[in-house]
Amino acid sequence: MPDLLWDDVKALFDPEVNGALPDVIVEGTTAEDWQVLLDLVRAQGWQYAYSVDGEPVELTSAADMAAAATADGRPEQRVTPELRVWPSPDMLMIFRMYQAESIDFDVDLRELQGQERLDVLVDFFCAIGRRLRKSVLMTAEGSRDHPDLGFDIEADRVVLMVDPVDPRV
Repeated sequence: MPDLLWDDVKALFDPEVNGALPDVIVEGTTAEDWQVLLDLVRAQGWQYAYSVDGEPVELTSAADMAAAATADGRPEQRVTPELRVWPSPDMLMIFRMYQAESIDFDVDLRELQGQERLDVLVDFFCAIGRRLRKSVLMTAEGSRDHPDLGFDIEADRVVLMVDPVDPRV
């Protein structure tokens, strides 16, 4: 049985209500955690593309990503490394390294409609959470302090964190 049933959570996946690009975050990370993520992407065989400042480049290491993101502390040279990952051919996750201390990524709710797509998302969150041994939290676009659902490390599965009928409760 799936961790979440589409009929129970579909209100959380309404782009008109929650914004089309909810925020997903893994907090309390390091450059080593980013490397674990990169290794997971490669090990799973997920398609990916990497760019720095919009220019496609070869994905080497998380240390190189962090160096590009910090640009030696010079804000005028700061860029955002972006890793696009497709856990299935028509479902894109976009990771942006703003800082090593959190893994931030977006999902597109328009691509996440129905049980099959929800299962792919849940499996993706579980793979990341288990490998990093950290929670993976999804919030409505721009509402980082109020997660809707996420991988709970203690439960070892994805759980609801709000009332799916009325997410503001």
